[in-house]
Amino acid sequence: MVKLESLKKSNQFKKVLKEKKIHSEYFSIFAADNFYKPKNKTSLLISFVMKKKIGNAVKRNKIRRKLKAIVHKLLKKRGAISRDYTYIVFGKSNAYAEKQNVLMPAMINCFKKLSK
Repeated sequence: MVKLESLKKSNQFKKVLKEKKIHSEYFSIFAADNFYKPKNKTSLLISFVMKKKIGNAVKRNKIRRKLKAIVHKLLKKRGAISRDYTYIVFGKSNAYAEKQNVLMPAMINCFKKLSK
């Protein structure tokens, strides 16, 4: 089973934010080649970030949980997410009202474009 491992230091975030990026209506994904080794070989380096402007903590956490659940589902599909990259996912307020079956195809398309 693949574990999600988050970035911890600001220089790691800065490095990823300078590389590839793709935006959708519900989230933005930033990706960089793995420059930092995860603790486990099976881990995926991915962080989920929300701006405080989006709303209160309940709303931000709900968006974060939705996006994490979608990533877990995509990891079960072989080749949907490349483990050769470090990712940062910025959630947007539009994701709060949408269901997972609407967000899933958008995330699949974004990860396909990033892996090219």
